[in-house]
Amino acid sequence: MKTKIAYYTEIADNAMVLSHRLAENSSKGPFLEEDLACSNVALDLLGMAESIYEEAAKLKADGSIGDDLAYRGSEWEYRNVLLVEQPNGDFAHLMVRQFFMDVFNYYFLAELTKSKDEFLSAVGVKSLKEVTYHLRRSSEWLVRFGKGTDESAQRAQRAINNLWRFTEELFEASEEDKQLRSEGISVDLNSVHDDWKLKVGEVFYLADLKKPENQFQLNGGKTGKHSECFGYLLAEMQYLTNAFPNAKW
Repeated sequence: MKTKIAYYTEIADNAMVLSHRLAENSSKGPFLEEDLACSNVALDLLGMAESIYEEAAKLKADGSIGDDLAYRGSEWEYRNVLLVEQPNGDFAHLMVRQFFMDVFNYYFLAELTKSKDEFLSAVGVKSLKEVTYHLRRSSEWLVRFGKGTDESAQRAQRAINNLWRFTEELFEASEEDKQLRSEGISVDLNSVHDDWKLKVGEVFYLADLKKPENQFQLNGGKTGKHSECFGYLLAEMQYLTNAFPNAKW
């Protein structure tokens, strides 16, 4: 059971942290419709994270609730990948990070629908509908950047060059992932990786953008080793629960 709880929270942490980063951009979009779109994507991710945290808390059966898993952990207890915790830059940076995660989430959730775990399969079915829209939107933005002005293309390529080093961690299986694979519960990340590379390459081609030549990669998030920026993010994210630990909402 402990292994399954850890796998649940690994998925939820990615959605939760990315949602928080998107929420930080609220009211900073290039125009109102896009500002609302970013906020809606953040809410979709938050909803997915909340449902998984709640289910994980039930499995723990120790009186904890989903909010405890979401907001009361120490930095090393979070298992999100480094990509989602990276600070927001300009709008091109925001959308490139979102594109990388949208492609991953789309193929990951498509595989999750096949999980023998009924709850995870249901999460995959529900969330895949939302992520299909997310992916269409972020793909269109990459093409818009790449085919737009010299400035927009340069900013998008700069964001790609900066964020590419965090992408391979998405496909590194955690120990819990490996243990659950034989039971047909976790997702085959090798298959997701193949689909991710094809889709990213397709959109890059359409947008006249390029994969970076430097293939250096960073990892550690899935084992609780986070970048410096995560500590600041967590302090902000946990402020209310730390300030009012006994509050009931």
